[in-house]
Amino acid sequence: QVQLMESGGGLVQPGGSLRLSCAASGFSLDYYVIAWFRQTPGKEREGVSCIYNNNGQTHYAESVTGRVTISRDNSEKTVYLQMKSLKAEDAGVYYCGAVHGARSDQAMGYGIRNVDTVKWGKGAPVTVSS
Repeated sequence: QVQLMESGGGLVQPGGSLRLSCAASGFSLDYYVIAWFRQTPGKEREGVSCIYNNNGQTHYAESVTGRVTISRDNSEKTVYLQMKSLKAEDAGVYYCGAVHGARSDQAMGYGIRNVDTVKWGKGAPVTVSS
């Protein structure tokens, strides 16, 4: 069964850190870009960061550059999103998606425009509040 499962979401204070995990199963990650997206009520889903599984190339949204690090553990088929210096605007439901057929530097935008072609997890809520 093809599945992506996020974990690690929760409540964190402003300025705090959180690590999200995205565990894949049921399919090979070869030639997939694994991307993190977040969504808040009333807003479009936005790309946060992505990593091309084959060569580890990474990309970040401007809003999180310097505060977020994406990494992968191929042996565990898991992608991590380490976030620090969290702000209120970082809150939302974080989804990981497996994007196929797009260059890694275009994968986040491609995933938003072609949601039906992306393998999605169920999401992990992140709340940033004191």
